[in-house]
Amino acid sequence: MANLVYKRVSTDQQSTARQDLVLAEAGIEDPVVFEEEPGTSSRLHPLQRPKFGELLTYARPGDTVHISEMFRLVRGNQHILDVLDVLHRDRLALRIHDGAFSAMDLTARHPRTGELLSTVKFMVQTLAAAGELQRDLQRELTYDGLRAAEAKGSKGGRRPAVAAAQTTGVRTAYLEGRSIAALARDHRVSRGAIRTAVADLLPDHAAEESTPAPELPVTLDMPGKVADYLRTTELEPAERAALDQGVTVRRGQGYTLRVSAVPAVHRGLLARCQPLDGVQGAAAVPAQRKARREYENRVSTLTP
Repeated sequence: MANLVYKRVSTDQQSTARQDLVLAEAGIEDPVVFEEEPGTSSRLHPLQRPKFGELLTYARPGDTVHISEMFRLVRGNQHILDVLDVLHRDRLALRIHDGAFSAMDLTARHPRTGELLSTVKFMVQTLAAAGELQRDLQRELTYDGLRAAEAKGSKGGRRPAVAAAQTTGVRTAYLEGRSIAALARDHRVSRGAIRTAVADLLPDHAAEESTPAPELPVTLDMPGKVADYLRTTELEPAERAALDQGVTVRRGQGYTLRVSAVPAVHRGLLARCQPLDGVQGAAAVPAQRKARREYENRVSTLTP
């Protein structure tokens, strides 16, 4: 009974070094290796790949097919089931030595009937549906992508920031008209790293500093008599909205309206009830005039 090893990489810039390590650690005796030409895509159905076809032609009942990880052979759920059907037909065992399927005997048969166990197909479908195969595929793309980048002289990971010793030179060059993109190329860092080094020199920095911070809402208690008066007057939309959204808090026989609004809206509301201090207010509702002064005292605490 032979041990048949299958290996594959997706591009000609990738290496089988990781597969070799996993398979070596498995201690496979007298392996017969079938390795696809570099660049054999995982999108190509396994049964259509040249070397896997040769492996199936070479294999005899009782032989075992070894792969380092499932994604070296298949890409998705249907690929797995198609391959298992062929392996079952040819009486071949399958061993995966790393990844989500490494602990499973995917070619297990019923001891009496010799049929492929239905539980195997169920487990395959469950794991594939749960995304285990996709995670393994993503790992393949990540590993092999990094290897391909290293072959070109690049390294993965975040590009470094501007070194402290180079910051002065970067800032001087920027002031002399050197572009951020050119400085990033010169120093082999990202454009964001250059922008960080020259942040206070950027054209929009001064504008940002001169722009006042937006006002934050402030909650003030408005006497009910002031609220009653304001509801009868003409208000700006923001003032009307603040009044309508106020929360009524009962206080004895009267009430207080708890209003949340930016200071400018509170000052606008206060200005709207100025007539309460005039002749009309004095003659008609002195209690309203007192309530207005109470609200004015609260608004006066806001920073102009």
